[in-house]
Amino acid sequence: MNQEVLVLNSDYEPLNVCHAKRALVLVFLGKADVLHAREHALTHINGTFPSPSVVRLRHHVKRPLPELKLSRRTVFARDNYTCQYCGAVSRELTIDHVVPKRHGGQTVWENLVTACRRCNMKKGDKLLHQTNMHLLRNPARPRYIPYISLTKYLAGRRNEVWRTYLPVFTDLHE
Repeated sequence: MNQEVLVLNSDYEPLNVCHAKRALVLVFLGKADVLHAREHALTHINGTFPSPSVVRLRHHVKRPLPELKLSRRTVFARDNYTCQYCGAVSRELTIDHVVPKRHGGQTVWENLVTACRRCNMKKGDKLLHQTNMHLLRNPARPRYIPYISLTKYLAGRRNEVWRTYLPVFTDLHE
């Protein structure tokens, strides 16, 4: 029951990711329809039910445009948990200011990158041209702001069924 379910608005726009239990409640209350179910069914006292993977709300939910907040998690997600100096993929990463704070660097999307501990120590408080290090790609604020969190969006892009409903954006690499 801890499986995640993609929740779509009535116009098929991704709205949220919830647990299967919450999705089934929405279906039983008549608020949503199951668009895709997993292969195995859920067994309950009253019988078996399809285990939803994607549900669509029957009525449209108006939401304000979300704001993509700058945080460690969103920088890691933007950089796909990859060191932007050496290309190492790891869960033990740090955030590096390309232009260090002591040189006037700000804490903004365009100045923050994901770095492994080794590269962050090597670069230290120096400017890039002083270290002979190069960025794999220049940091930028993602243009797409998903209603679902950036990390859930990127994880969802790996789910073959969900991929049908999640828009593709070229400024996010996967």
